[in-house]
Amino acid sequence: MGDILFRSTVHAERLRFTQEPQTVVRFPGTGKRESTSHSDRTRLPDPVIPGEEYQDVTVAYHLATRLTGEPEAGRSGDDDTDG
Repeated sequence: MGDILFRSTVHAERLRFTQEPQTVVRFPGTGKRESTSHSDRTRLPDPVIPGEEYQDVTVAYHLATRLTGEPEAGRSGDDDTDG
């Protein structure tokens, strides 16, 4: 699925959080869409424990989104101009 696909993998030899992270995924804009996102973690629990050190951590993040409706009036999507 997806008109837009994003994948990223990060690795840390040592990682420590001073507080539990607050994460949000948003898909701003107009138009109906189907979207998914998830992360695969290695040696990193969910949730993390603030102050605890994690070693040899890997996080692979995946995001996919695609528009499912018709283009809005005045926005055909075929215009390559900026602005």
